[in-house]
Amino acid sequence: MKRFVYINDDEASKELCCDNRISNTKYNLWNFFPKNLLEQFSRFMNQYFLLIACLQLWSLITPVNPASTWGPLIFIFAVSASKEAWDDYHRYLSDKKANEREVWIVKHGIKKHIQAQDIQVGNIVWLRENDEVPCDLVLLGTSDPQGVCYVETAALDGETDLKTRVIPSACVGIDLELLHKMKGVIECPIPDKDIRRFDANMRLFPPFIDNDVCSLTIKNTLLQSCYLRNTEWACGVSVYTGNQTKLGMCRGVAEPKLTAMDAMIDKLTGAIFVFQIVVVLVLGVAGNVWKDTEARKQWYVQYPEEAPWYELLVIPLRFELLCSIMIPISIKVSLDLVKGLYAKFIEWDVEMVDQETGTASYAANTAISEDLGQVEYILTDKTGTLTDNKMIFRRCCIGGIFYGNENGDALKDTQLLDAITSGSTDVIRFLTVMAICNTVIPVRSKAGEIIYKAQSQDEDALVAAAAKLHMVFVGKNANRLELMFNGVMIRYEVLEILEFTSDRKRMSVVVRDCQNGKIILLSKGADESILPSACAGQQTRTIAEAVEHYAQLGLRTLCLAWRELEEDEYLEWSVKFKEASSVLVDREWRIAEVCQRLEHDLYILGVTAIEDRLQDGVPETIETLRKAGINFWMLTGDKQNTAIQIALSCNFISPEPKGQLLLIDGKSEEDVSRSLERVLLTMRTTTSEPKDVAFVVDGWALEIALKHHRKDFVELAILSRTAICCRVTPSQKAQLVEILKSCDYRTLAIGDGGNDVRMIQQADIGVGISGREGLQAARAADYSIGRFRFLKRLILVHGRYSYNRTAFLSQYSFYKSLLICFIQIFFSFISGVSGTSLFNSVSLMAYNVFYTSVPVLVSVIDKDLSETTVMQHPQILFYCQAGRLLNPSTFAGWFGRSLFHAIVVFVITIHAYAYEKSEMEELGMVALSGCIWLQAFVVAQETNSFTVLQHLSIWGNLVGFYVINFLFSAIPSSGMYTIMFRLCSQPSYWITMFLIVGAGMGPIFALKYYRYTYRPSKINILQQAERMGGPILTLGNIETQPRTIIEKDVSPISIMSTQPKNRSPVYEPLLSESPNAIRRSFGPGTPFEFFQSQSRLSSSSGYTRNCKDN
Repeated sequence: MKRFVYINDDEASKELCCDNRISNTKYNLWNFFPKNLLEQFSRFMNQYFLLIACLQLWSLITPVNPASTWGPLIFIFAVSASKEAWDDYHRYLSDKKANEREVWIVKHGIKKHIQAQDIQVGNIVWLRENDEVPCDLVLLGTSDPQGVCYVETAALDGETDLKTRVIPSACVGIDLELLHKMKGVIECPIPDKDIRRFDANMRLFPPFIDNDVCSLTIKNTLLQSCYLRNTEWACGVSVYTGNQTKLGMCRGVAEPKLTAMDAMIDKLTGAIFVFQIVVVLVLGVAGNVWKDTEARKQWYVQYPEEAPWYELLVIPLRFELLCSIMIPISIKVSLDLVKGLYAKFIEWDVEMVDQETGTASYAANTAISEDLGQVEYILTDKTGTLTDNKMIFRRCCIGGIFYGNENGDALKDTQLLDAITSGSTDVIRFLTVMAICNTVIPVRSKAGEIIYKAQSQDEDALVAAAAKLHMVFVGKNANRLELMFNGVMIRYEVLEILEFTSDRKRMSVVVRDCQNGKIILLSKGADESILPSACAGQQTRTIAEAVEHYAQLGLRTLCLAWRELEEDEYLEWSVKFKEASSVLVDREWRIAEVCQRLEHDLYILGVTAIEDRLQDGVPETIETLRKAGINFWMLTGDKQNTAIQIALSCNFISPEPKGQLLLIDGKSEEDVSRSLERVLLTMRTTTSEPKDVAFVVDGWALEIALKHHRKDFVELAILSRTAICCRVTPSQKAQLVEILKSCDYRTLAIGDGGNDVRMIQQADIGVGISGREGLQAARAADYSIGRFRFLKRLILVHGRYSYNRTAFLSQYSFYKSLLICFIQIFFSFISGVSGTSLFNSVSLMAYNVFYTSVPVLVSVIDKDLSETTVMQHPQILFYCQAGRLLNPSTFAGWFGRSLFHAIVVFVITIHAYAYEKSEMEELGMVALSGCIWLQAFVVAQETNSFTVLQHLSIWGNLVGFYVINFLFSAIPSSGMYTIMFRLCSQPSYWITMFLIVGAGMGPIFALKYYRYTYRPSKINILQQAERMGGPILTLGNIETQPRTIIEKDVSPISIMSTQPKNRSPVYEPLLSESPNAIRRSFGPGTPFEFFQSQSRLSSSSGYTRNCKDN
């Protein structure tokens, strides 16, 4: 599909009627309420509560006032709608500011001011220095005589370095006055969101040029939200406007990610719903039976002789309404609120601020914080993520001679300096390729110094090193390059640039030497793309050895090459290159094919070796997270040996004999199959050994393995804790993430560059580093951090706390709803199974929304262990990874607690106040008071770190309950008139509360004391150590389940204080073990780990993981 844009011709461009109005809002005044309600009612739980609320409008079946459900429902909907409206209003204000910005356009040869939103496709837009580009433009002219301008694209792709944009060749030489009257047509693709490609053609109408086709690329465009820099003015024709710009097409709401905890909550909700239906059916049948047998015998019960057809449904529906509170109506809003606070805690964490750059952490996704605590695999980029991306030129090999080996710095190597002074041909050519085979822009500062603006740190390092070796890149004017070598100016004319792509893995430039007119091809790239193109007869063995040597030192290598071209050869090739550059379909592939015809018979000049140092804290971070049971995969585009050396230096893998590296290689399906089979066999036989086994695979072998041996590779992924994948493309990175996800592992991907975006978006959690490669990864990620070392705190502190708090909040929400519902069910047995409500409507409405919510929301600041202890003992992350705090077993514990407490409240209340001792309203208020008292003590008992705020919320909420009910008791029409005054004046009421709390909490406290003292979990032991101030010496294993493999014994945990010995190590207070909550991806334990590893294979042929069929 393509479109035609007519330059400066409103009539011809009428069909492209999209104006430049930007709209990022979801709603407007007319559709807000219907659209927002439709979105909210798309959720099953909201549909369920709406159905319940509608049924309560039927007076025959409702046991309570409909306000008891409609009130909370409207309140919750209002909160969600208000949040949406607030966010959308801010988007509207941002859009309004952008739309009403004034810009210059040229119409009928006259420049005039209009608002940015009024720009039409085909208009010529005029920009001045530092102006923001209002829409996507094709550049037509600039203030520079060579047609060059500079743009800052940070708002688009996060890259802060200036980029060069040039006018199309058809516009070269057109006078300023004629630009206003330019006419022509641009053939371009329909709007898309690829900010790195623009494959189009342009024809200018006479008298400008005689219908010659001119190809356009992304370098001929100015995209929306970029800024014009270091250029007095520029003008261009608008080709995409409004939401059809490339930036506008990139906007949109990302697919929501479902956390493991959300999935578990959904399953538990479904289970409660099924339980509720069963209860309703049983009670409905019992109610109808009692009505037809016992009820008609009672003188006070008057049923009509002939009942309507729906009579049998009345009691079941009444119980459905009565039991509807089993599913807490407020859980969704509560979870959304606390998750928003978790995200803010991450952003407010001063210990996660990069002091060097002042970059703070940022949470773009507020819904998945608890997933951070359940991460099992981390897939990481290397350059800029593990390393600092500060490239330093260290060594080189030119013509078979090694420079910089003695002192580790080639720039100070006297032998190299002497070769430069003597004018060695190979050395001069080598330095020339370093200086000009790139996209670097030299800019002079006010002090006269040359500053290089480079799109990659490698290019910046090479150009800076060449300058220090006297080959100074001093100027770039359009297609003219100027070098200063030992005081002599050397000029080159750029004829063509063969750009770098991840498939070609090299970049070349074709230049003409202005001194002698010779045409030269300069190339640089990876060794596997340059060395096979060497000219016949040249020995490349020394070069290959140099590459291997530098890679073993952990240095990044590039091969540099040179070839002189004949005039005829270049002209013939240039025609084909121009043809390939003009096609609109598969242009990149066609260009790569044409480039291949020129990049052959190269004279290999040598190899550069660049050092990229590790970031501070990387080895410690990886070691700590590996102790937490997290597995690491490195996915990099670097050479194999370079990646291995970096992996060794940052504790990614262990050296021999503790570690073992298994290589998967080969260029054919047969070789890869044999290699993969050998590695799998080794993995299967070494799972019982305490050895750190990792596999290494390159991009070529990986592609074959994924295509032909996917099942075997998935097995390998399950078996290995560590992998190094070299020379991989962005799409392969995403594929590897998808494979691990298909095996039900929770994955985290972390990177810093645009090539990491697909991997980051594919993972369960994406983390971007705000690095020197720009902000593309950070913008695409769920979380952005300034340094890799902050990942440790993000996972161990914020992830673990978020998991623990959400586990408590979600289960407690069900507990308090089940508690009140069970009491209603028990009451039905002494009220003729009629579905009568014990509690009045006001109490039910306030119960979930006000009485029990405040203490729980304050639990978001609770900490079971201090941050210091958590960081010192990362192994306790196991509880989160294994789902120990939220699973069917733990939920059953809360379910049982709610049932037990309901029995206590009901039995004590009935014996104290029933049987004509009080009114039914008083009985309901006593039972409700008992529930509130119990819940206050439950929250207090589950709280680990008390603060003033928590005390105020727990006990202040209890006081608030009485204040609110005293107020209602003072209102005659409330239905509670004088009830609370009468109850509180009776000693029997306070004795009843004391009995309820004692009977309800006594066994719970006793059970907790027993487990805490005699059968503590590792967390309990660490809590004791914190309170006693005694340090932890060693850590034992967590799990007590039998193992499928024999493992190395690990010493149990001990504290420098008097402690009972021979404890069973694994019970969480009040929570039974879950058979499904077994950690399944741990590798061999170490003396520093207190959990044992579990084999991922129960035998050589069967998995303990159930992977999806790939």
